[in-house]
Amino acid sequence: MMSSDETRDGVSLTNLDQPLFEEADATKRDLVDYLDAVRDRILPQLRGRPLSVVRTVRGQAPFMQKNLPKYAPSWIESVSMWAEASRREVAYAICNDRRTLLWFANQRAIEYHVTLVTAEHPDQQTHMVLDIDPPEGDRFDTVVGAARLIRQALADSGLSGAVKTSGAKGMHIFVPVQGPVPIEDVAAATRAVAARAERLDPALATTAYIREDRNGKVFLDSTRAGGATVVAAYSPRVRPGAPVSWPVDWEHLDDVHPRDFTVRTVAGLIRDGDPWAEQMPHAQRLPVDLIEEGHTIPVARVQAMHEGKRRARAARAAADEPS
Repeated sequence: MMSSDETRDGVSLTNLDQPLFEEADATKRDLVDYLDAVRDRILPQLRGRPLSVVRTVRGQAPFMQKNLPKYAPSWIESVSMWAEASRREVAYAICNDRRTLLWFANQRAIEYHVTLVTAEHPDQQTHMVLDIDPPEGDRFDTVVGAARLIRQALADSGLSGAVKTSGAKGMHIFVPVQGPVPIEDVAAATRAVAARAERLDPALATTAYIREDRNGKVFLDSTRAGGATVVAAYSPRVRPGAPVSWPVDWEHLDDVHPRDFTVRTVAGLIRDGDPWAEQMPHAQRLPVDLIEEGHTIPVARVQAMHEGKRRARAARAAADEPS
């Protein structure tokens, strides 16, 4: 009978036969085995980048962990960086090797989110990322349609990108950026690509940040910039069935669904090579006109904040009017 504990690369792995989380249909061993099997593919996505993880601890709701715990082994590298979302300095882990990956797996770290900058160059964004978020329901065909809009908008600007499932219901498109380019310019170019994609088919896609304004359309999220994080290619997700964020060939988008890729089912897809690296184009220079157009587009989060305040004032004023 297989023991529920073992050691790999000097890392003690415990309680491997426990369920991973509710509705995962997988054990902790499945997580460890999967991450170990794809280590040569996922580690290049994590290496040198501040890491946040989503953990599942028995008896608790899943939670995101940014700070490297004080009880972590001394051989795990870390870096202190300002986290804009948290408004504080965070001691992020840097996952550069198999030992660190296995240690996090033993901590029941399911999701692996990295910044779009490296610890060495925190002022240089390496990729432009567009996040495709479907409306309520499970219409993945609309996500595929929106991904093709972004691909066309990129091509019209002389750019190309790689696509992967998000591991949830959407997709991520990555465009490697030839730098150095100011983070503000990369963010502007991302907004412009999303706006151009929306104009190609406004009945399908929208850049409206406020959910109530999307009217059942697919959301083209252009807000990933600078210190923002994105789930790494090959990372599992805390979703029913324990799906993973998996690279997809552009020509095969119609043939896949996020549910096709889980920690238990992708073993047959793991082959020699690295499909994410193979599909990723070379770093590209962002066109000046794309950057200039993007700077005319308001930052979505800021615009949504002001619009929310405006609507709240209008609602209060309407409530105060005599009937």
